[in-house]
Amino acid sequence: MDTILKIDGVSKRFGGLMALADVSFEVKKGRILGLIGPNGAGKTTMFNCIAGIYKPTEGRIVFDKETGPVDVGGSRPEQMTQMGVARTFQNIRLFGSLPVLDNVRIGRHCRAAQGFWGAVLRTKGQKAEERMLVEQSMEYLDFVGLKNKALDLSSSLSYGDQRRLEIARALASQPKLLLLDEPAAGMNPQETASLVDLIHAIMRKDITVVLIEHDMKLVMSICEHLVVLDHGVKIAEGGPRDIRENPEVIEAYLGRGAAHA
Repeated sequence: MDTILKIDGVSKRFGGLMALADVSFEVKKGRILGLIGPNGAGKTTMFNCIAGIYKPTEGRIVFDKETGPVDVGGSRPEQMTQMGVARTFQNIRLFGSLPVLDNVRIGRHCRAAQGFWGAVLRTKGQKAEERMLVEQSMEYLDFVGLKNKALDLSSSLSYGDQRRLEIARALASQPKLLLLDEPAAGMNPQETASLVDLIHAIMRKDITVVLIEHDMKLVMSICEHLVVLDHGVKIAEGGPRDIRENPEVIEAYLGRGAAHA
């Protein structure tokens, strides 16, 4: 199976703090990889490096874009979006004063063809494209189950629906790789079960998923491969069963001595 993302010896330092230290792993196309670890392990820092928010201090991030593998370490977030990487955030980042539909349209605009002058002059092509963007945005809302709330303010949605809206906005950029940062955080069991169904539906669209999540029941049930970080270091990698029984992982989550209890 082809590799869509290769993390090769990535380190990230903030002054005297080493947030990531020589981390390496690969993400295979068409699979769900879970990036797990206790709080402060470096998971979100890794996402920020992949998404172009941080530039790695050392190492390479190789992404398989349309023209082939390329080192994207240090690329800007908008460049990563254009290449096919989208993400959600641990803390929901929506435009609360805008309708649900407009939040998705914003995510879709990165694929728009009409330029600045088309928008200023309101050309025929620009108007046609805007109609298309609305139609496409409605399709993404339908996909995540929010079509009937398109005109509601995003701030009026329930917490679970806001999570779904953020996923719809990310999908609107047509990613090849989707980074989900704690998508089940704050959800009740019913919403979490619905999220699992949504992630499987995303996979059926040939979108590869990397997931940060603290809900271990969800992680173990949905992820085919897991990478475990602790204090910025990769301590384990493998399938759910191997990770569940790994003494270093048990110790990282429960404390020294727990693995031998």
